[in-house]
Amino acid sequence: MGTPEFAVATLQSLVENNYNVVAVVTQPDKPVGRHGSVLQPSQVKQYAVAHDIPVLQPEKMKDEVFVEQLRSFNADLQVVVAFRMLPEVVWSMPRYGTFNVHAALLPQYRGAAPINWAVINGETQTGVTTFFLDHDIDTGRIIMQRTFDIPDDADVEYVYDGLMRLGAEIALATVDKIIEGNGHVESMEQDISDMELRNAPKIFKDTCLINWNQPAKHVYDFIRGLSPYPGAWTSFTDNKVLKIFKTVKTVCNSTGEAGTIVYEKGRMFINCADLQLEIIELQVSGKKRMSARDFLNGLKIV
Repeated sequence: MGTPEFAVATLQSLVENNYNVVAVVTQPDKPVGRHGSVLQPSQVKQYAVAHDIPVLQPEKMKDEVFVEQLRSFNADLQVVVAFRMLPEVVWSMPRYGTFNVHAALLPQYRGAAPINWAVINGETQTGVTTFFLDHDIDTGRIIMQRTFDIPDDADVEYVYDGLMRLGAEIALATVDKIIEGNGHVESMEQDISDMELRNAPKIFKDTCLINWNQPAKHVYDFIRGLSPYPGAWTSFTDNKVLKIFKTVKTVCNSTGEAGTIVYEKGRMFINCADLQLEIIELQVSGKKRMSARDFLNGLKIV
């Protein structure tokens, strides 16, 4: 059960390692194009169709027709990666249960955007967790965990790619563990005592607005935690939106009000609460992503 590219890696690993994938459950095709007249299948569906795997695309997970279709496949185990919340009638159906691959070290970063928030918060390590589903989101008993280091200059794309591969590996290891135990596998409750939890709520456009009146390190992490998608942004001249994808930390003190841009010898700096950041890659609304140098050449600022 999954929808985006992140879930394809696990499905592909299961198929290529000869596990018996009896069906795939994914989101309904999404309308795209100017008038929404074209339906775009999810990446998981595209892979499943290419490999002749039956696909179910319920609008509602409690729909009786869908539940009966799902039951007819008589699956022993359900694997969930980057999907939606499941009702008990679905997650309790297989005899071996349903486990989820979550891109964080639970109980930290429960929620829809764990990879983004780990980078935004300046974490130096994250990872993947497999856990059995229960009634609440991301709270089930942990089966396995693996860690992944986050370099200081890594953006969310780097972490996403790394966790996607690691998630596929841990999914297979978890399936093997469940099979070997004939459904009985050691797992542990998520212990949240003596712990300050950091959550990972869904990210919206307003979430991505840069607050320059913070230390440069916080702004730097915020920008790379949203790069390349959905992209951190700030307002620019003539009410344009300026997305910023890459910055470099400096040791230069801010020279003016937070958020003001400083141009110097073909380079572009911006003031934060304490220090300046140098802008390396950006995109103005209506334009393509480009280097700051190319942007300044277009403005004829050298």
